[in-house]
Amino acid sequence: MLILLLGVATLGLAAFLVAEVVTLSARERAGSLRRAANYGRARGRASVPGQEDFRRRALQPLLISLARAVLRVSPRATVESVSLKLLAAGLGRTVSPTAFLGTKVLLAGAGVPVGIAVGAVAGKSAGGSVLFGLVFALMGFFAPDSIVTMRARSRRDSIRAELPDALDLLAVSVEAGMGFDGAIAKLAEHMEGPLVEEFAVMLGEVRIGESRENALKKMAERLAVPEIAAFTRSIIQADQLGISLGRILRVQAADTRLRRQSAAEEKAMKAPIKMLFPTVLFIFPAMFIVILGPAFLNLSKFF
Repeated sequence: MLILLLGVATLGLAAFLVAEVVTLSARERAGSLRRAANYGRARGRASVPGQEDFRRRALQPLLISLARAVLRVSPRATVESVSLKLLAAGLGRTVSPTAFLGTKVLLAGAGVPVGIAVGAVAGKSAGGSVLFGLVFALMGFFAPDSIVTMRARSRRDSIRAELPDALDLLAVSVEAGMGFDGAIAKLAEHMEGPLVEEFAVMLGEVRIGESRENALKKMAERLAVPEIAAFTRSIIQADQLGISLGRILRVQAADTRLRRQSAAEEKAMKAPIKMLFPTVLFIFPAMFIVILGPAFLNLSKFF
């Protein structure tokens, strides 16, 4: 019972730390707005020494040290690769690479007592309980990677689905006489989704002084979608060669729409094959029981 309570307490602590890491960016933004609103007023308790936020004093150094340990153990994992993975999943502006790596270590550490407690409750031996602990530790360590990968895949699918409509709106806006930056601003006003968010980020980078070419390249690197890479290359070449953007956007919209239709047809062709396995496992046995069951019952009377 003591081991079970320890496992539950450790799991609760891990959930608390994960929630703190996920909401860190939003809390920092709220704190910045609050400090800006109170600027020039009496300092109050914020200026008292020793009352610094606990998360900044304890949680962030802990996550940084755990992330460094992961980077030393796994040479293939780098801060840049983790950052690109989080950006592809849409988490790069809310979760830092060090927080992500530190959370993996915390979940792995929490999985050990939880697995041991589960093994003890299941009546396993000491060796079996330790094995459960190792399995839960591995699950806790690799679960964030799986979640980020699935989220990145879903986000790429959403971007591919939104891209033709977005390019149509950009083409109409450019042909109506607006500049490319103005067309992107108009796109951000009338559409929503991950693609529009990335366009808004790219537009913000351009407005603070980044060149359009570099901003487009960064967007393509963040998204890691072939259609976006082709779109950015065409826009960069059009700027360099002086080609009409409206025509380029029309061609890109038609091409991406054909790709989306081809992807939908491919998924439709794969659907019968995917349906075959659950049909064989769940439907055919029930049909055999209903159809052949009475025949077997009648035959059993003769033997």
